[in-house]
Amino acid sequence: MTGIPLTIDILRRFSPLDSLKRENIAALAKKMQSHQLESGKLLFKEGDSERRTFYLLAGTLQLTNQEGGLKTLRAGSDEARNPVSSTLPRRWSAKAVDRVEYVAIDTDLLDVMLTWDQTGSYEVSDLNTTQTAPAPDDWMTTLLQTKAFHRVPPENIQAVFMRMQRITCGDGEMIIKQGDEGDYFYVITRGRCSVTRETPLNKAGIKLAELGVGDTFGEEALISGTRRNATVTMLGDGSLMRLSKEDFLALLNEPMLDRVDYEEARQIIARGGKWLDVRLPSEYDSFHEAGAINIPLYFIRLKLGTLDPSLTYVVCCDTGRRSAAGAFILNERGFDTRVLRGGLSVRN
Repeated sequence: MTGIPLTIDILRRFSPLDSLKRENIAALAKKMQSHQLESGKLLFKEGDSERRTFYLLAGTLQLTNQEGGLKTLRAGSDEARNPVSSTLPRRWSAKAVDRVEYVAIDTDLLDVMLTWDQTGSYEVSDLNTTQTAPAPDDWMTTLLQTKAFHRVPPENIQAVFMRMQRITCGDGEMIIKQGDEGDYFYVITRGRCSVTRETPLNKAGIKLAELGVGDTFGEEALISGTRRNATVTMLGDGSLMRLSKEDFLALLNEPMLDRVDYEEARQIIARGGKWLDVRLPSEYDSFHEAGAINIPLYFIRLKLGTLDPSLTYVVCCDTGRRSAAGAFILNERGFDTRVLRGGLSVRN
């Protein structure tokens, strides 16, 4: 049975939905409805792998497993703030004790919205760079000297420069617009760009940075599969090189991301590595790996100084989407990272 449409206030009862910006949680609320389950009916079975995230709105669920485990989950309890048995495949069967009302969210949709929400303040790379501006014709050398290129195979680098397209831009021309789909990765070869972000209180946009020759922008939206979270505009005439999303992901992003399964990750930790959990604190508090450091994705650039560059970090989130974006940022700064394949929700 289908219930009434959900409201922002209802969704804010749950973690990590309560962390979403108002406009994002409002968009999520429009896509969802509550559902009802009669007493004795199953919500899901142990071993199910359907990628849906469940929250209990009303009533009581009994959770059981083949090992004889038994738990009771009541709506409104502290435990019910978190998703019901979120790890895949499901480790519990969930049966309604009385009439239950619940909400089910597509897990990938939720993860994209969390990633979009958290990367909103950091659309461009190196916002606080202190490097001396390179000569106007030295953009290629500057790009090759960045730590982001150190893991890229030589043949990929050659392909990158062969597939890049040069574009000329006029003063005031908008290169990327906040809210648009990510399509290209950009390198400034001549001139400067202004980076601004629109907020509910400042529709004109807050200035985040000015970028010069050799600086890059646009990568985070491509990695995380979300929309642009800033606007980049030319300051005077200039020129850019751009690389398509498909080429960027294949030639630059994937070669720099070393993915490992859960067992490989545990071996790295046993040898002295560290878990780096880039989920929100509320998600981390729900469950996390022992000894994991929690630095939400939107804090990564601000917290680089707290990380030890001599360690290997296994970057993790629920699905691998946010951790891939976080690992790319760390790789640009020379850190040794691995990405947990599939995320914590499918760990064995």
